[in-house]
Amino acid sequence: MKRANTHTDPYEYDDADPDGYRAAVAHVGRSAGGQALAVKAYEIPPGQSLCPYHYEYEEEWLVLLDGALVLRGPDGEGELTSGDVVCCPPGPEGAHKVTNRSQATARLLMFSSAREPAFAVYPDSDKISAWSGNPDDELMIRRADGKVDYYDGEL
Repeated sequence: MKRANTHTDPYEYDDADPDGYRAAVAHVGRSAGGQALAVKAYEIPPGQSLCPYHYEYEEEWLVLLDGALVLRGPDGEGELTSGDVVCCPPGPEGAHKVTNRSQATARLLMFSSAREPAFAVYPDSDKISAWSGNPDDELMIRRADGKVDYYDGEL
């Protein structure tokens, strides 16, 4: 069997990520040969967040491997410490954002199904994103801009 390690696998930063959202990812699920689950480890430096406040239409799980993070959810903010496990349920009640307000880098493991298509909603900016598995058919739109009549443009 293949193996991955959240401590020794390489974490990669994306230079396109803006300050405030600079986190690195290690694709440990893929490295271990997984296909049914999306399993990623993240390294989140002090003062950074993993991603904007959002929810999806599937369960998403968070496991804090090392350090401390602040979890924002529909009921407010709370501290996460090493070893904490959180299940973010599908839909608005599972909205979440993790931020590192400590002085040390934190490591977080996240997993969910690897099903596509997948959707995420960003309540603060009123955006919706869709991933189909085909990069030509992926999009990020503002909710208000995406509403057209079902028959719009049809012949």
